[in-house]
Amino acid sequence: MAYYTYILRCCDGSLYTGIASDINKRMAQHFGRTARCARYTRSHNAQRLEAVWESTDRSAASRLEYRIKKLDKSKKQRLIDNNELCLIKEFDISLYTRIPLQNTGNEAAATI
Repeated sequence: MAYYTYILRCCDGSLYTGIASDINKRMAQHFGRTARCARYTRSHNAQRLEAVWESTDRSAASRLEYRIKKLDKSKKQRLIDNNELCLIKEFDISLYTRIPLQNTGNEAAATI
């Protein structure tokens, strides 16, 4: 089973990082602001899916999420723009595959 680590941009420009086993279902929760969305995205209104990485297990996805959350906003933006996983020092980047996003014209509805 694949797991995904993702970055969302919120209405205030902030970036939210999370993990999911079903990325499309999780995005529907965030963008729909359902009871199952994160407390942060409920109050900051998720606007756009910025980046997604696939990994083979939950542990690897969680490690990437943890490392991304430790980056400052400018490094997170570089990661989004250029997939610079090398920003995360002493980290096995071979465990992760960046998933290209399909723009549907509706930012909140971008899918993998």
